[in-house]
Amino acid sequence: MIPSAVIFDCDGVVVDSEGPTFALLGRDLARHGLPLSLPEMEALFLGGTVQGVFDKARALGATLADDWVQDFYARLYDLLAQNTPLIAGILTVLDALDACAIPYAIGSNGSARKMQVTLGQHPGLTARFNGHIYSSHTLGKPKPAPDLYLHAAQALGVDPHLCVVVEDSATGAMAAKAAGMRCMGYAPHGNPALQAAGAELFCNMNDLREILMI
Repeated sequence: MIPSAVIFDCDGVVVDSEGPTFALLGRDLARHGLPLSLPEMEALFLGGTVQGVFDKARALGATLADDWVQDFYARLYDLLAQNTPLIAGILTVLDALDACAIPYAIGSNGSARKMQVTLGQHPGLTARFNGHIYSSHTLGKPKPAPDLYLHAAQALGVDPHLCVVVEDSATGAMAAKAAGMRCMGYAPHGNPALQAAGAELFCNMNDLREILMI
């Protein structure tokens, strides 16, 4: 079924920001008594919020300062501002959606400022979303709650059941399922947790046009 609208997660789906973010996080956690491997961090934190990372890490024994969330955001923005490339193939997908007059949006657990830093590095990209870039920080209901995706669908004027979500995290896939939306899971290296959460996996963004029949 050709979707009536497509809602994209941002980090790891539109922009390739997960690697630098987890590298910075790993150094911070190790310095504060909680050394974790990349797979462990992904299992614990992928798709969540920085506040959620703080709460989980402290519960696991990390000695993070009370102002760590704000400090981490400031350092992360500086890091991402240096270079955050687009996910290969995403512009081709957007071109195909435009050609079919299918509206699209972003729904992210990241902050609005973070998306300004990453998306803003690519001239014209933010404008292509025509104002439909939404952060759970604004709504106050992060994924896996469905509110963010339901809000995006309402703003686009499309029935949620006619929307497709493109995600890379189990947290996001659970939000899509709760919203009654089909979820395509972008997983270049496989992701059993993403699949278990109800996403249909694909490994190359260039394949999404064929999957969505656009």
